[in-house]
Amino acid sequence: MGGDDRPPVRPETDRLLCDVMLGKLAVYLRVCGFDTAYAGDRGIEADDRIAETARREGRRLCTRDAELADRVHGSILLAERDLEAQLAELKAAGVKLTVTDPPKYCGRCNGELLAVTPDEGTPGYAPDPGEVECFRCQSCGQVFWKGSHYERMTETIESAR
Repeated sequence: MGGDDRPPVRPETDRLLCDVMLGKLAVYLRVCGFDTAYAGDRGIEADDRIAETARREGRRLCTRDAELADRVHGSILLAERDLEAQLAELKAAGVKLTVTDPPKYCGRCNGELLAVTPDEGTPGYAPDPGEVECFRCQSCGQVFWKGSHYERMTETIESAR
């Protein structure tokens, strides 16, 4: 994708699909506010099904597979295996990678996140929403908050060059 005159890739305008090689990257893209489907979550491994899903859902495909990228218009082809290097590749290609606040998408399933009110309560693994801002996925029910894992993810995104 790099080096051409396409407009920047932004969460406000672009929906993404990561192939089965990019599951970890999908989580980071969701943290950056991208509506990011992951082929592995859907049990889609065959290239023809991945290509069809990207076209049908109007998603830009992120892949490390050059042949697959050639089959899907607007694909983002990544060369690197390392997550930080992939993030750096995306930044260099004009992908806007900024952690959204408040978060929009579940890192686990890409469902919509909504703030948990203090009277709702949270599962035992999560902090009290009266003390720490928490978010619940409307699809899978997972609860998220800005703890040490969130801070590490933010640092990884910001430090990718």
